[in-house]
Amino acid sequence: VQLVESGGGLVQAGGSLRLSCAASGFTFDDYAIGRFRQAPGKEREGVSCITRSDGRTNYADSVKGRFTIPSDNAKNTVYLQRNSLKPEDTAVYYCAATPRSRLLLSLWRLRDARYDNWGQGTQVTVSS
Repeated sequence: VQLVESGGGLVQAGGSLRLSCAASGFTFDDYAIGRFRQAPGKEREGVSCITRSDGRTNYADSVKGRFTIPSDNAKNTVYLQRNSLKPEDTAVYYCAATPRSRLLLSLWRLRDARYDNWGQGTQVTVSS
């Protein structure tokens, strides 16, 4: 399983940024892709999750209405579209994958302990 992330950088508050996660080495329909972030001095936080097989998505309350998690099935790529960015969105953002069978309960979908495979992370800084 390989996850390659891209798209981080510096953006002003109120702006938008799209992160990409290109996945390979597994059958996309059998896995869930999660997006997480870790701000300095804070624990890693689940941001969003998608399972392509059924189209289900989940979002943390802190990003609902601002973030979406579209996917390009032909490219095996999952995006994290982030709009109306705030300084508190500053963090290292991670992409992670896990078999769908490990997320039988909805409350597990944004828990990092349920994910087996991780990307390298990409830094996003939102300036005020």
